[in-house]
Amino acid sequence: MAQTLTRLTRNAVLLAALAGSVTACGFHLRGSGGNYTLPFRTMYVGLPESSPLAIDLKRNIRVNGNTVIVNDAKAADGVIEVITDPERTRTKTILSLNSAGRVSEYLLSYNIVFRVRDRNGAELLAPTQITLTRPITFNETQLLAKEQEEAMLYRDMQGDLVQQMMRRMAAIKPGTVPPPATHSGSVLTMPGTAPVDATPAGTAVPVMPSSAPAEQATQPVVVPGTSKNQ
Repeated sequence: MAQTLTRLTRNAVLLAALAGSVTACGFHLRGSGGNYTLPFRTMYVGLPESSPLAIDLKRNIRVNGNTVIVNDAKAADGVIEVITDPERTRTKTILSLNSAGRVSEYLLSYNIVFRVRDRNGAELLAPTQITLTRPITFNETQLLAKEQEEAMLYRDMQGDLVQQMMRRMAAIKPGTVPPPATHSGSVLTMPGTAPVDATPAGTAVPVMPSSAPAEQATQPVVVPGTSKNQ
């Protein structure tokens, strides 16, 4: 019995150490930090369909299985508006020089400014800026290898950027999302619109009894210029 308990304890320690090393290397188990539940039933992404960022962002939004991507902003509960597109504003600046005055290191920058609105234009998330940077060494004798490394770093920043966007959108309080359309009795209501009578044509509408007192309801009306006996 003691040997069995010792073996189980040893296995538990090994599993804990393995989980710690896996997390330290940047890998996250499904549902342990890599996925975010968004408070939206439908979302619209304001980026071109061919944008690598849009493709990556939509893929991450679909991961939770509860949010549907739509192509019409007016039909979406949440609308992502990209104010500054990182694909157009990413930069590459000199970070350091060697003793000969030549570039030895660059700094890559990836920046986005975005906000989230509802279908009526109300702001759910104020304009938010996320800026990511990565240093990269430069060697003019390895131009092809450095170009590939640069592309890889930009992809890494794009993935990091998407995760930060997801984290911020997941923090939006569900109470700020407009309620879905509701159907109660014969009246169909939509958010922000007046009730629409849904009673089919030709259906008799019952007349509700008047709430006025009986003596007022039966009192004759006198037209000026006439007598009561007429």
